[in-house]
Amino acid sequence: MIREATLSDAPTITSIYNHYVEHSYATMQCEKSDVAFFGEKIKQVQSSGHFWLVAEEESEIIGYAYSAAWNPREGYKQTCEVSVYLSPAIITKGWGTKLYTELFERLKKKGIKVIIAVIGLPNEASIALHEKFGMKKVAHFPKMGFKFNKWMDVGYWQVNYNLD
Repeated sequence: MIREATLSDAPTITSIYNHYVEHSYATMQCEKSDVAFFGEKIKQVQSSGHFWLVAEEESEIIGYAYSAAWNPREGYKQTCEVSVYLSPAIITKGWGTKLYTELFERLKKKGIKVIIAVIGLPNEASIALHEKFGMKKVAHFPKMGFKFNKWMDVGYWQVNYNLD
């Protein structure tokens, strides 16, 4: 089941995200977040008219995806950034595709025309997921992030819908 996130989901969302902070280049954040941070982030995303979705299996949250403004300037109001994070136990079971399918449909209905994703590289699984949704690599920033005592590349993927 995929549904809108609630504030009571913040502890599980925090746990999922912190796994990637500690073990992955999927985020360039180096310090774990706390539940209060994600509670505020969920509220901010939803109050701005964007979406925060969670995937549940047997009443357990196993992943989430959200959209957020890419830039606060008025000229970018039809552009957003998306992110998806899954419990490491279910990363190959199609839940990323299910979450993004729902999220992208909501974004299209909202009138979003440009969707951007930032991917720490290398990350073949994330690239494959984003390209499944028509996203193409539009930028590559070499040695842009530093984590685990190593410089990492970062890429931007983008898809456009019905541009006038």
